[in-house]
Amino acid sequence: MRCFASVCALLALCSCSDSSIESGVVHDYEQIENRLIEFKSPAGMLQPDSAQCANTKTLEERMVFYNTPGVSIAVAGNGRVEWAKAYGIMDANVGTPVTTETIFEAASTSKLVTSVMALYFVQQGGIDLDTNVNDYLTTWQVEENEFTEMQKVTLRRLLTHKAGLPTTNYGHQEDTDYPTLLNVLNGELPALNKPAIPELEPGSQWQYSNVAYDVIQLLLEDISGKPFQQIAEELIFEPLGMRRSSFAYPLSPEKQVHEAMPHDAEGVARKPAMHLTALAHGNLTTTPSDLARFVNELLLSYHGASEKILTREMVKQLFTKEFALDPRMFGIPVSEGLGVLLIGEGEDLVFAHPGSNLPGLNCWLIGWPEKSRGIVVMTNGAKGEMLAMEVIAAFGMME
Repeated sequence: MRCFASVCALLALCSCSDSSIESGVVHDYEQIENRLIEFKSPAGMLQPDSAQCANTKTLEERMVFYNTPGVSIAVAGNGRVEWAKAYGIMDANVGTPVTTETIFEAASTSKLVTSVMALYFVQQGGIDLDTNVNDYLTTWQVEENEFTEMQKVTLRRLLTHKAGLPTTNYGHQEDTDYPTLLNVLNGELPALNKPAIPELEPGSQWQYSNVAYDVIQLLLEDISGKPFQQIAEELIFEPLGMRRSSFAYPLSPEKQVHEAMPHDAEGVARKPAMHLTALAHGNLTTTPSDLARFVNELLLSYHGASEKILTREMVKQLFTKEFALDPRMFGIPVSEGLGVLLIGEGEDLVFAHPGSNLPGLNCWLIGWPEKSRGIVVMTNGAKGEMLAMEVIAAFGMME
C-alpha cells in the first residue's frame, strides 16, 4: 500500500459545511454527485477556503479528472446499508457498467478485517495480545536476533506496525512455482520480498509492514488448524451476509464476471496483481455494500447492540488509541488502534483504513462510532484515492 498521508483529508469533513444543506433535505448521494471539493494542497485539505467551497465539482467531472473509470459507494448506518450507488465502468476495454454488485480489491483495508479476526481469537482466549507469537506459531517461527533479545514480537505489535518487521511489497520469480506463504515469510525464492525478520527492536518505533499481517495470517491458521479464507468465511463473511467477499484469489468464475479491473494513472486498463498466498495484508475482494455491513457490525457492537463477532469491550479496545503517530507524517494528529487509524476524540472520533493496490484499485473505509455511521468508497483507478477523499469530504459535510 502507498503511504496514507492522504488521511489528512479527514479533517476537511466538517470544515466546509453549508448551513443551507441539511441532512434529510438533500440525499447523501446527491451531495456527493454534485458538490465535491477540489483539493490542491495539504493546506487546502485541512482548511478549505471559501473559493473551494463555492467552486464545487460533480462526481462525473472528478472521475474524468482522475482518470478513474469506476466508483462504488455504500453508506452504513442504523444497523443497515442505508444506500449504495455505483458509477462508471468496470473495465475501460469492455465498458461493462459498475453496479453495487461489482467486486473491487480492498487492498490494505483488508488489514482491518484481519485485525477483527485476530481479536476474535483474543476474545476467545486463544491468543494473548502481549505474548511472544512464537509461543503460538507451530509451522514457522519469527527468527530471533539482536533486536529480539529484550523485546519480542507480539500480536499487539504486529497489529500496530510496531513489531520491527520490514516495510516490503511483493514480487516473485516468473516461470517457476508460485511462492508459498512460508516462502514469503522467509523471503526466499521464488518470493522476492524482504523476510519477516525484525530489523528494529519490537515496540521501539512504528514502521508500516505488510508482512507483519501475513505473520498474523499464519498465526491464525496455526491456532485454528484452518486456512485463512475459511476462517474469514466462518467468522466474518457468513455471519454478516458478505456474499461478495473473499480472501481467495483468483476469484471463482461466477465472481470474475463482476470483478473491476485496475487502471493506471492514465486510465489504461491493466491486469490485477494480487498475491495468491500472502492474503492477510491486502487480498480482500469485496463490495462497498459488504464492507458497509462489516462497518455496521462494528458500530452495533460498539454500542452493545450486537456480538456476532466481537463484544462491546473488544470493539472498544479496537478503537482505543495505542499510541500517537508522529504528526509530521500526516500533517494532523493520527493514532494507531489495534489495526485501524483513529482521529479525533469523543463525539468526533473517527476510525479509518485506506487501501491502495497497484496497478490501480483503491478503497477507503471511514466510520464515526458515536454517530453510528460510516461510508465505504472503492475505485478502479490509480488516482482514485484522491477522488474517494473528495467523496468522503462531501459526505462529511452532511454529518
